[in-house]
Formats: sequence, C-alpha cells, structure tokens
Amino acid sequence: MTKHILNKLKERRTSENLRKLSLNNELIDFASNDYLGLARSEELYEKISSYDYSDIVNKNGSTGSRLLAGNSKEYTNLEDKLAGIFNSEAALLFNSGYCANLSIVSSIPQKGDTILYDSLSHICLKEGAWLSKAESISFQHNNLEDLQLKLQRAKGEVFVIIESIYSMDGDKSPLSEIIELTKKYGAQLIIDEAHSTGIMGTSGAGMVCEMNIEREFLARTYTFGKGMGVHGACICGSKELIEYLINFGRPFIYTTALPIHSIFSIDAAFNYLAENIELQVQLQNNIDYFNETYNDQLKENTEMHKPYSDTAIQPIVIPGNKRIKQIAERIQESGLDVRPILSPTVKAGTERLRVSIHAHNTKAEIDKLINELGK
Repeated sequence: MTKHILNKLKERRTSENLRKLSLNNELIDFASNDYLGLARSEELYEKISSYDYSDIVNKNGSTGSRLLAGNSKEYTNLEDKLAGIFNSEAALLFNSGYCANLSIVSSIPQKGDTILYDSLSHICLKEGAWLSKAESISFQHNNLEDLQLKLQRAKGEVFVIIESIYSMDGDKSPLSEIIELTKKYGAQLIIDEAHSTGIMGTSGAGMVCEMNIEREFLARTYTFGKGMGVHGACICGSKELIEYLINFGRPFIYTTALPIHSIFSIDAAFNYLAENIELQVQLQNNIDYFNETYNDQLKENTEMHKPYSDTAIQPIVIPGNKRIKQIAERIQESGLDVRPILSPTVKAGTERLRVSIHAHNTKAEIDKLINELGK
C-alpha cells in the first residue's frame, strides 16, 4: 500500500497535476463559486447571527442522522419553505449537493434500467450512476443526436441526468429540446441546478423555475454552497419521491444531519436574496462586461481559446498542465485569484483557467484581469 501511494503521487508530480491546498484569501476573487457575494456579505452574517437559539436544545451539533436524533421543526419548516421557493410538492435537505446527487442517482434506477448521463456531468452524478444496479452510459455533451441514439437503444426504465449550467464550460443545457426527447422515449429527467441556484429565477429558484418547466423533472437538486453563499442542498420533487429517499437514499439515511446554524443560514440566505434580487442583475452586467471586453481586446489571441458562455463561469482554454499552472501563478502574483483546471479533471488538451465572475467584482478589476490575460 505504501509503495502504491508513493507511485501514484509520483505519477501526479511527473504529469504536473498534483493537487495542493492553497491560501489566496487576500487576492481579488475570480475563482470562487460565491457568484452573488453572499458568503462575504456582512449584512447576511448579521441576519444569520440574529436568529433565536433560546429554545434550541442542540445548539452546536445535530447529534445524529435525521432518522435518529437530528430532526427538528426547524428542519421541516425550512423544507416546506424551500418547496415553495422551488415550486415543488416537497423538498428534502442534504448536507451537500454531492450527497444529494449520490443519493438519488444510486437509489432510484434498478437492475435492468438504464442511466444516460451527460459526459460533462459532475463526478457525484457519475458516481451515483456507477453505484446503482442499472446500466450507466454517457452521451456526448449537450449532443441531442447522440442522446436520441442512446435513448433508442436503452433498456428498462430510462433516466436522463443533466445539469442546467455545467461547471467547467459554463454553458447551459438545451432543456426544451431534451425534454422533448425524453417525452418521446418515455424517459425520466433528473437535473442538477447547482450553478443556477441563486443566480437565476425568482428568489434564486434557478433555471428550471425561470423557464416554468418544473413538472418535466422527476427530481431537481439545488445546492446552497455556491450562489447562496452558505452550505447544504435539497432535492425537490413529489411527496412520494421524498418519502422514497428517506427510506432508500443511503447518503441521507446514514449521514449526521446539518447543525441548526446551517438551517438558519439557508433560511436567512433566501430571505436576504429576496430582498436584494438586484444582485442577479449586477452579476449579469459584470458577465456581459467581461465578455465584451475580452472580445474587444483578446478575441484574436491565438494563444488561448474562450468558449462562449453567458454565465458566471468563463473558461480560458490554454493546453498543458505545466503551462496553465505557470500562467495562473503569474496572474495570482498580480493580485488576482484565478485558478488552473488541470487534466484529468478536464480532458487532456483542454486545460484551462476557470474564471468566475461575481456581482461584487468591479469593472476596474475585470479590466485588470483582461490586461493580465493579454500579457
């Protein structure tokens, strides 16, 4: 085992993709998923701190799983509130989007069924598929022809798994067309709204609610550690779906419940966003400004490629692990926090800077980033 560990680490060092933890908190943020700036909001912090803990017995920890000792009226009240926000019959809280996606994808499809997942789906969706007893097959990213071909060949009950916004390219799923295909072949749709939660829709309800197509999905996952600036996640769907997950979703059953502070934080974050919904407009204005400035100054630069994205995630593709790491380090030295994404996280040859635009970024900061990219 020791030899195996050392050899695997040596392989990572040789290929220039050894991961390390870093502290860049003093830099201007172009890296985090805190798209609306709620994680850094002093006002939201004060609102969370103002909640009344006087009647809460377990003030520091939840003491067990929801089914054991971790449940409370605060949990159920928040789930009712989230079901209302996401226009759903019911909602079930999870400790993270990873746990939520792992739970639903691993527990619902059965032996003889087929899971079709977008090739750029987050690893938690893929791992959920691999843990299930169903056959799991990927289809080419956002490729409707390939999806249709796989639907024609699929056996048993079929589940199509997608994301509303993809985390590495920042592009959106063609939801209307995918819904049409799944209806044609009688497949069920499951969607991860991680990167649209907060930044789209009334009260931050995401892309599906903004399009008024909630009823087209078997299940929808919403995470709160990105646009909402706090922690946790929920799955929305029918009451029967939620009851099923409580009984058969292992990541839910066997995980210690979120502490009461997290429950209050989620509640406060949605209240705060509802009162400051203009943050969505501010974010989109910054995204548009970044794209316009990039196109004006760097579009003809053959050293890098920027795929089209009108979301907060802006990839700058510059092949090679070593090269992209060096470029990221140079930009960080200028005071801007931009992180490299290395292979095998992305396909070899598509290594990139994953630039995140935020509502709190200024035009001057964006100008500086564009200037450093030009250098």
